[in-house]
Amino acid sequence: EQVGGDYYDFIQIVEGQTGMVIGDVSGKGIPASLIMASFRSSLLAEIRNNYSISTICRKVNSLVYESVRSGNFVSAVYGVLDSKNHIFTFSNCGHNLPVHIKANGQVDYLREGGQVMGVSPDVAYEQRPVVTNIGDVIVFYTDGVTEVFDSAGVEFGMERLIAVTKENRNRPAYELLNKIVDCVRNFASPSHVFDDITAIVLKRNA
Repeated sequence: EQVGGDYYDFIQIVEGQTGMVIGDVSGKGIPASLIMASFRSSLLAEIRNNYSISTICRKVNSLVYESVRSGNFVSAVYGVLDSKNHIFTFSNCGHNLPVHIKANGQVDYLREGGQVMGVSPDVAYEQRPVVTNIGDVIVFYTDGVTEVFDSAGVEFGMERLIAVTKENRNRPAYELLNKIVDCVRNFASPSHVFDDITAIVLKRNA
């Protein structure tokens, strides 16, 4: 029970470009962690080949399909942050929708990509660039953040995640992340059994 299938990473590609990934495996425990380890190895290998993001996702999906049993799958978001041009280009592979809260308060979601990995052998994924302006925040998370229930059986959900992010978006990224985690834990019923709580906060300051 101390081993899970959530994963996040930051991968230095070239100067000024950083790969970012967050993912989750169906199932729990050691089997899930082994699938995620295989996913990580496949992802890093394909990144080194300098393919496009959509091609990387297509190739990793094929490798995951070959290594998992029927019914198991990986959801993930993989993208590359160009810190010089302030562009994040991503592909969402069936994962919880990252929330892009803009400086003017507008909310967008990182939807584009394709289905979860490991279900079909040959899947085409799309990629999308997102411009990040000063004050913009993007929150990436797994279902352990939003699928938390209080004593009345009410789910924490997306709206509460957006609300706590908006309320604390002027804080540094690490403080905002801590506020999100604290809010989730305080919301949960005392009897709630927590899944992995995994999240990334990306914020442009200047």
